[in-house]
Amino acid sequence: MGHELAVVAAVIIGVIAQLPALKWVRVAQREHYLPGRIGGFFALWFRASFINQALLVVGLILLVGSFVRSFGTDAHLGLAALLVLCLLAAPVGLGFRGRTSKLALTSRMRRLLVTVGVIDALVTLIGWLIGAPLGFALLSGYLAPLMVELGLIATQPLEDRLLGRYVDDATERLLRIRPKVVGITGSFGKTTTKNYLATLLEGSVRAIASPASFNNRGGLARSINERLVPGTEVFIAEMGTFGPGEIAALCSWIPPQIAVLTALGPVHLERFGSEASILRAKLEITEQASVVIINVDYPRLALAAKALAGSATERKIIKVSAVQLDVDVTVKPNEEGELVIYLGGQKLDKIDAGDIAPTNLACAIAAALECGVTGEAICARLAFIASPANRLVTAVVPESGVEVIDDTYNSNPAGARRALAALDRRGGETSTKFVVTPGMVELGTRQYPENYALGKAVGRVADELIVVAKTNRAALIEGAAEAQADAQGCRLRKVLTVKDRTAAIAQVKRTAKPGDVVLYENDLPDHYP
Repeated sequence: MGHELAVVAAVIIGVIAQLPALKWVRVAQREHYLPGRIGGFFALWFRASFINQALLVVGLILLVGSFVRSFGTDAHLGLAALLVLCLLAAPVGLGFRGRTSKLALTSRMRRLLVTVGVIDALVTLIGWLIGAPLGFALLSGYLAPLMVELGLIATQPLEDRLLGRYVDDATERLLRIRPKVVGITGSFGKTTTKNYLATLLEGSVRAIASPASFNNRGGLARSINERLVPGTEVFIAEMGTFGPGEIAALCSWIPPQIAVLTALGPVHLERFGSEASILRAKLEITEQASVVIINVDYPRLALAAKALAGSATERKIIKVSAVQLDVDVTVKPNEEGELVIYLGGQKLDKIDAGDIAPTNLACAIAAALECGVTGEAICARLAFIASPANRLVTAVVPESGVEVIDDTYNSNPAGARRALAALDRRGGETSTKFVVTPGMVELGTRQYPENYALGKAVGRVADELIVVAKTNRAALIEGAAEAQADAQGCRLRKVLTVKDRTAAIAQVKRTAKPGDVVLYENDLPDHYP
């Protein structure tokens, strides 16, 4: 091959070698651009299959070969081309554009892509200075996850400053309008409690709530700037966290007068390391609050309520429960399928239980009372309480007559148990009951046992389990197998595995008949294997 043609080929190969970074910037986007997350997903994907492991090893051999100077130009280019093919293919299953969520070319994404491109160019420049530009271009392509991680770290200060302008605008708007702020946090149940509260306040108080799951710095700033208008009396702010200090930072410019702690569990345990750390992070919401509403059905939260009540800071502590009557607000299920509401142990009202989460409703009632809504007004609004979208929402599909329970936004053990109970209540004697699930993630050391327990619990209420993707496949199947070993207490007849939710839906459509019930429990984004 002529020299000029070889140079052109090398440039083309070097450029194409950078394309795999697109896969990892999409992972970064799905993980909220948080530095430190790419490595974990890299490990997940290359543990997921032997093919991915083989591509990684073969790619490394080809990369080393591209630096061997004794090979001729044609051999170098041949090895480089083979390496690029490996890089484009690996990891198998992780796409460039995505299926459950497309790669969105937002302004932030463009800045990240430019930064990663600059880093790749610098690596190639180093290679050019020492006489191996193609080898170093291939190296940056092989290390694409690391390049994206470096890009996230490099752009973080700029992104914080850019977002700071929107936060400043939101802070000024809050100070000008001065609504009472209700901050809601917890391992789960935040969005449901927020929606319940907004429903109870309607007609008594002019209130707005942060939409959907807008519960971080950017989402809350946007909610305030776009939705908070003069005359608003209450702003309901859902506050999430991926690490210590995040809620405290939110409360520094959205200080809640009323703080609500809905639940405590292993959600995001992978990030925090322990439930004690999760509790400390959640309790940051109480630091400036004059009223703290706590679900004391969780032992750690019950202890926290006692500690807060005994602290030097004057706070009103309101305890809620779905079990105890010696607390401020109780929403307790009875044997007739109703939820009975008690205030200070005295019965206020009762409603059909349906799929309402008792402690979330108890938290919402307590907060509504603190916002000035009367008990009578609360009773009048109870009939309008409904589940938020994708959280235990039930509907019958007109074309098929199949009842669908959509619980795709839940990814915690307690929520999964509630969903299975909802499935158990539905259908008739001839109904086939399906559970479609990829299991639960971000549970750290508890991920395998919790998914094993989920598979076992499915065996008691469902006829067919459809396991989606590979992430929790082994745990779910083994749990289901244990349930099937107990023939007397097991209903499960069939366990299937599919590559994604689209395939699962197709399987259900092929086999479900009118009167059957399908539970979609959690929905794993496609940046998981």
